Amino acid sequence: MPSSADQILLQLKTRGEATTAALAAQLGVSRQAARQQMEKLAAAGLVEGEAERGGVGRPRQTWALTAAGHARFPDAHAQVSVELLEAVREEFGAAGLERLIARREAVSGQAYAAALEGAQDLESRLTRLASLRAAEGYMAEWTPAGDGTYVLIENHCPICAAAQVCQGFCRSELALFRTLLAPARVERIDHILQGARRCAYLVTPEGIAAAS
Repeated sequence: MPSSADQILLQLKTRGEATTAALAAQLGVSRQAARQQMEKLAAAGLVEGEAERGGVGRPRQTWALTAAGHARFPDAHAQVSVELLEAVREEFGAAGLERLIARREAVSGQAYAAALEGAQDLESRLTRLASLRAAEGYMAEWTPAGDGTYVLIENHCPICAAAQVCQGFCRSELALFRTLLAPARVERIDHILQGARRCAYLVTPEGIAAAS
C-alpha cells in the first residue's frame, strides 16, 4: 500500500493544489497528521505552501508540487530520448526528425484505432483512449464538462524531456486525438510545456457550437 507521503504526492499530481484540510479528508487522517506530512514533504523540497487569506481567522495553507515533486513521477528514458533526438536532428536535419515523428504517429494511430474499434459512442472512445494513455504513463482520465463537452486530461507526461527538445511530439499527439475522436472537435486547453500542471483537451461533440 502506498505511504501517506506517496498518496499526497499522487493527489497533488493528479488533482492540483489542495489545502491541508482537503488532503486530510482525502487520506482519512487528522489535520495535524496531514500538516506534519506536508511539513516533511516541504522540508524535502517536494511541495511548497502558499498562505491564502479567505476572510477572518488564520490564512489557509494551500500546497502544490515543486519541480522536484513533479520529477518523482518518471519521464521515461528521458536522457536517452533527448540524446537520440539530437542525434537524429544532426544526422538528418529537421525534415528527418519530422519524418520520425510522423512515423511514430502513424504506428501509434494504427494501434489506437484497433483498440478503439467497436466503440460506437464518444464516451466509449474516450474511455478506451484514456485507458491506453494511462497504461503508457500519462495518468490519463476524462470527465464531462457539464455543457455537453468533455475534457481529456493527462496529469503526467512520460516523454516531457523529449517533447521539450522537439515539440513536434505535442503537435503529433493533438493530431492523433483529433483523428481518433472525429467528428468531435479536439483542442488543447492546458499544456505542461506552457507551464500548466497537466495537459488537457476540450472535446466538443459534433453538433455542439464551439465556445466563443
